[in-house]
Amino acid sequence: MMLIWLVTLVPSTIWAQINTLFVKQGTTMNRSLGSSFQIPAASLGSFVTLSMLISVPMYDRYFVPFMRRKTGNPRGITLLQRLGIGFVIQVIAIAIAYAVEVRRMHVIRVHQITGPKQIVPMNIFWLLPQYVLLGIADVFNAIGLLEFFYDQSPEDMQSLGTTFFTSGIGIGNFLNSFLVTMVDKLTDRGQHKSWIGDNLNDSHLDYYYGFLLVISTLNLGAFIWASSKYVYKRETKEVNEGCIEMESKALEISPLGLQV
Repeated sequence: MMLIWLVTLVPSTIWAQINTLFVKQGTTMNRSLGSSFQIPAASLGSFVTLSMLISVPMYDRYFVPFMRRKTGNPRGITLLQRLGIGFVIQVIAIAIAYAVEVRRMHVIRVHQITGPKQIVPMNIFWLLPQYVLLGIADVFNAIGLLEFFYDQSPEDMQSLGTTFFTSGIGIGNFLNSFLVTMVDKLTDRGQHKSWIGDNLNDSHLDYYYGFLLVISTLNLGAFIWASSKYVYKRETKEVNEGCIEMESKALEISPLGLQV
């Protein structure tokens, strides 16, 4: 379980971008809606919640029954398969974030924008797909992680399942802060521009998203390897319970056919 917990730290770091770099990125873009109203950059985070509210009932109503018929698993898919799907969606989301930032940097070069408060003529809704995908990924990740740690913990330690889940989120946020600080210091040397400077219009946030894409892809590979080595606790228990149930049914009937 500790190995599975370790490979969930990078996805927690990706999740932390929703309230940090995604918002800062959005403040540089065109947020006008109509002639007099500007969309707050942080408000796009509401689409994460909205996509989760839509995805959860669809997952329970359609996805689970469909996969249950295919696999015979009461859950539809295993706990680790659920996490794996969420991690794949996260990789796709950060790849889209990278592509959008490459597009934003292209617009900046075309219009020769360098000022920190200059607005890039690119609509903020370009960021919407990455928010929506991270919300969908969280349907698989957050619920799947909580269920996994609770279900797979020893019987007398199941309360630690919630602790594993929340501690992973907390450490992921600390890891995000550490990465941002270290990348900023290492890239801001000599004549090189910082990847994450105060002025995102004169930085290389696309490089940082590319870096996150690489480490999240490598982490996905590590998760697949760890999942292949993992043995579910419940499988053994269900087998034992099945054997006990069969034995008890056999004892209910005597050799003469009389009820005991």
